[in-house]
Amino acid sequence: MAKPSYDDLSVFLAVDREGNFTRAAAKLGVSPSAVSQTIRGLEEQLGVRLLTRSTRSVTRTEAGDKLLARLAPMYDEMDMLLAEVSSLREKPAGTVRITADEIAIEQVLWPKLKKVLDDYPEITVELMTDYGLTDIVAERFDAGVRLGELIASDMIAVPIAPEMRMTVVAAPRYLDTHQKPTRPHDLTRHICINLRLPTHGGLFAWEFSENGQEFRIRVEGQLVFNSVGQILQATLDGYGLAQMPLCQVEPHLQNGTLVEVLQDWSEPFAGYHLYYPSRRQQTAAFRVVVEALRHHF
Repeated sequence: MAKPSYDDLSVFLAVDREGNFTRAAAKLGVSPSAVSQTIRGLEEQLGVRLLTRSTRSVTRTEAGDKLLARLAPMYDEMDMLLAEVSSLREKPAGTVRITADEIAIEQVLWPKLKKVLDDYPEITVELMTDYGLTDIVAERFDAGVRLGELIASDMIAVPIAPEMRMTVVAAPRYLDTHQKPTRPHDLTRHICINLRLPTHGGLFAWEFSENGQEFRIRVEGQLVFNSVGQILQATLDGYGLAQMPLCQVEPHLQNGTLVEVLQDWSEPFAGYHLYYPSRRQQTAAFRVVVEALRHHF
């Protein structure tokens, strides 16, 4: 019996990780029919069905489960080995994949990584915007960026930004027709712009603190977005109050297009950290990126 090729097994892994043939094909840069033919050929070579297809999903059979359990760690180990070997080149090279939220990418990562791209033309950086708590190991990211208190204890965390502070803001147009809130609980009588969180589909609860004690307020309004950029624009247009990081709105506070309220109820908290698994073998390219992002207090 002919042995399955490395490429055929890679297609099987891609289909399993992406959940369907179309996304796997896009990831691999081939057509869905090519992926389907490869899987069919692989199953014929092995003499067992590996995947059960339906119009909406692809699930593994018992044989598929057994193959994946041994195959996935081997391929991950091989990818790591190839990355290590590549790092021995004279110049750092390769791809570094990072997942982060929109603000972290705009305010922290991009300003610091521009010099990396200039100095190391053989390094490729892939930045993926995500507000969810992504499993960076399962999704095959090299690292993630989150606020300090949200990082699991089994991860190495590197500070890449100073402390942050959340602030409630509104446009003068909104405050001309609505009384300024003086306490967080006043927000229940105001029009507020909400952020939808992708991980569990809920709305972000606005956070405040008093004498070191944190508490949250659920707010309501006419608008819900899943992007802070959209929230900022709606706030500037006068459609309600919003709670956003100070670094995102500071230029607008300085030029008067936004006004801060409830400032006394907002305290600094741990800023953005880059995190990655403690067992990760670091390539030269990854080390360059980490050092470029590291925040020096």
